[in-house]
Amino acid sequence: MHTVKETFKTVPILLVEDDEDDIAITGRAFRKGRIANPLYVTRDGEEAIEFLRRQGRYEGTQVPRPGLILLDLNMPRLSGREVLKIIKNDPDLKLIPVIVLTTSSDESDILHCYEDGANTYITKPVDFTNFLAAVVVIGEYWLCLAEIPGKQG
Repeated sequence: MHTVKETFKTVPILLVEDDEDDIAITGRAFRKGRIANPLYVTRDGEEAIEFLRRQGRYEGTQVPRPGLILLDLNMPRLSGREVLKIIKNDPDLKLIPVIVLTTSSDESDILHCYEDGANTYITKPVDFTNFLAAVVVIGEYWLCLAEIPGKQG
């Protein structure tokens, strides 16, 4: 019988989210869920791609390659679906697991995200208690149980 590992992998996590309240709630959920992984935040799709490719404001910086991406769908400049397509079509980025974490429970959004290569699709719970539970499950699965590529570039 397998048991859940006691410790989280210490991979950096990229949160791609434009809503300041959702950013704050996610940070709070990480703290309460005892997920101490470095959490980097980009506030729109273009900034996320610049972060991942170390371009624009991130050029010449030592930002780490995330081991996991939490991606909202509804964002300015580039939507989450566009970001997902770019990531999954880029040979240097495509192995990074992407969890779509969004308020949309629309069946077509779910279908299109999986078709575009999302590893998981989670509809954000409305209340904090359920959101915290979702974050803890994400941590237990993706940071304890699942083996994710180690290339941190």
